Amino acid sequence: MSVAVVLERRAGSWSRMSFETLAAGQKIAQELSVPVYAAIAGGDASAAASELTSYAVDKVYSIEHQLLAQYTADGFTAAFEQFMKSASPEIVLFPHTYQVRDFAPKLAARFGKALISDVVSLRVDNGRPVFTRQLFQGKLNADVTAGNEGPVFASVQAGAFRGAEPSGGSAVIENFFVSLDAARIRSRPGDLFRESQRSVDLSNAELIVSVGRGIKEKENLPVVEELAQALGAELAASRPICDNGWLPMERQVGSSGQTVSPKAYFAIGISGAIQHLVGMKGAKTIVAINKDENAPIFEVADYGIVGDLFEVVPALVEEIKKAKS
Repeated sequence: MSVAVVLERRAGSWSRMSFETLAAGQKIAQELSVPVYAAIAGGDASAAASELTSYAVDKVYSIEHQLLAQYTADGFTAAFEQFMKSASPEIVLFPHTYQVRDFAPKLAARFGKALISDVVSLRVDNGRPVFTRQLFQGKLNADVTAGNEGPVFASVQAGAFRGAEPSGGSAVIENFFVSLDAARIRSRPGDLFRESQRSVDLSNAELIVSVGRGIKEKENLPVVEELAQALGAELAASRPICDNGWLPMERQVGSSGQTVSPKAYFAIGISGAIQHLVGMKGAKTIVAINKDENAPIFEVADYGIVGDLFEVVPALVEEIKKAKS
C-alpha cells in the first residue's frame, strides 16, 4: 500500500494547494504506516521534481512526455493512468484546482472509481481511510469511505491543511516516461484560466486581522481596524460581517470567500465555523480572541485569549505601539 500525491505546476509556478495536499498525503501515510510519493507531470518534469526531493516523501515521480508540456485532459488522464498501473498506489490525492476538476474524474472513471472531491480532513478508522467533505455549502460534514479495493481518488480543498515545508530530505527521483499518441489527444490547450481581479487580494497578505460576529455592530469596527493598522495587516472578516454589508465581500475569508495562508492570522470575535476555518487553516500562526472558551476556533489556534475583545484588543494595540516606539 502507498499514497501518491499529484502536485500541480502552471506557467512555471507551483500551485500553493499542491503543498497543502502533500501535507494531507504525509498525514494519511503516517497514520497508515505506508510510503508517500510525490508525482509531477510535464514535458520536462525532472527540473520541477528536483525541487520536491527535500520534502518528507519516499520517492518523487517525474512523469514526462512532450505532449504533457501543455495541459490537456486527454494527455494527463492517459499519463496518470499509465503511472497508476505501474506504481499501484492505493490512495491518490490531488489539489482541488480547476485543472484537477477537469481531468481527475475522468481518470478515476478509468479505474471504475469516483473522485471524492473537496476533502477538508482525513483520518484512519479501523485501518481504512475516511475522507470528510462538506455538503449544502458547508452546513453538513459527511464522512466518506471507499470500497475495500483501491485505488481511492480524492481532491483536497484549499486551506484544509497547512502547506508542507521542506524537511531536509533527500528523496530519490524516478523518471517515468509515458507513451502518448497525439491523435488520441482531442482537445487543444487554450489560454490559462484566470480568476477575476480583486481590488483586495488577501491570498498574498502576510498578516491578516479578521473580525467576526463578536464585534456586535458596524460602529465597533474601528476597534479591530486599529489593530490591523498597528500591525500593518489586511482587514478581513467572516461571512456574517460581509453579508450585513459592514465590510465588502472581497474581504470575506472562508469557503464562499477567499482562501488565505498568511504568516499570522488574528481571529477576533470569530467562533470558528467550518466554513470559515477552511479558508484560513493554512495560516502559519493563528491567534484567536473570543470570550467563549469552547469556541471551535481555539481548536486550530496556536495562541488563544479567552476574554472580551473590547478589552483585549485595545490593550494589545497599546502594547504593539509601545514595542514599535
